[in-house]
Amino acid sequence: MFKVKFLAAVSLSCTVIIVVSIFVFSTNKQGDTQLVEFTTPFVFGRFQIPKDNPLTVESVKLGRRLFYDPILSKNNKVACANCHKQSLAFTDGLALSVGVSGKPLSFNSMSLVNLMWGPKHFFWDGRANSLENQALQPIEHVDEMGSNLDDLTEELSEIKAYQTLFEQAYGELNAVSIAKALANFQRTLISSNSPYDQFLRGEISLSPQEEFGRKLFMAHPDTKVSLRGGNCIDCHSQFLTSGFSSFFDGFSNNGLDDDENLAEGLFGVTKLEAHRGLFKAPTLRNIAVTAPYMHDGRFKTLEEVLAHYNSGIKRSKTLSPLIIEADNLADSQSQHISLNLAPHEVVAIISFLHTLTDESFLTNKAFSDPFKTGEPND
Repeated sequence: MFKVKFLAAVSLSCTVIIVVSIFVFSTNKQGDTQLVEFTTPFVFGRFQIPKDNPLTVESVKLGRRLFYDPILSKNNKVACANCHKQSLAFTDGLALSVGVSGKPLSFNSMSLVNLMWGPKHFFWDGRANSLENQALQPIEHVDEMGSNLDDLTEELSEIKAYQTLFEQAYGELNAVSIAKALANFQRTLISSNSPYDQFLRGEISLSPQEEFGRKLFMAHPDTKVSLRGGNCIDCHSQFLTSGFSSFFDGFSNNGLDDDENLAEGLFGVTKLEAHRGLFKAPTLRNIAVTAPYMHDGRFKTLEEVLAHYNSGIKRSKTLSPLIIEADNLADSQSQHISLNLAPHEVVAIISFLHTLTDESFLTNKAFSDPFKTGEPND
């Protein structure tokens, strides 16, 4: 038995509370190395792991190998890691990702960070209701990886290393165990050691500009009490900086397009008109390295993103009320919706967003390509 400790803390007034999170591994009767206790920075909140897919060392090891193996694609050239590169917080740097067909896909590649929290509806449009389901869809999609699951299972079963790894992790090799393994590897992709996290733990102080940006990030503007704000927290929860987890609270129409040009978004899943144009609020963790931005990658820089909220918001029937009412100017006579942030406030918010970059996450060997590190297969 061994333990790996992670520290988490939050500053409350002048008190710093330290919480220890511990992975505890022990071997059960079947030989699986169960993650008996698996806790994380408590400020992230509660999470659940499916009872039929417990986190084990074996399942994570298998999932990591599958994630980086192009054998999952029809032409054996495209791996999950092609669209989700660790150095880019598991995005790919493209406006629209490209798979086996060579055609640009419909959406920008989302970061695979802290997936155990936030909305339990995955992809920009929420079309997958579990990480296991999310893992299989790209494999079968004709333009992404283009594989037939039966053919893929047969191909994997002919490789001795995979025979051993699947036997150790799940006892059998099939589409379900493929999905479970990929999902479990993704559950381990936890980013919680950025400068912002270190600030929360009381280990460092933010610069005056970063702290000003943090306060703007956390504030909804209220001119009645002279409170200026960036309105960011209304869609990006405070510590995780992702969408809220209740029902579809993690989805929003942030004014990218008018009614005439509004994409379906969540409507494509629920068929509710109130959901037309709503997309998943992504985590802002490591946001400085995940450009371009939005579901279609239309903004190349963080400066363009902030400019959108200052001058580019389009009216539509489902536009978020929190965006409509967020204005730092009192009694604004303009019909144009805008945060009306000052230039120095925009700079401060972007400065704070850079404190969300977790260099240890971007270089963690546990998340890296096992084929390149020469690690043993079994």
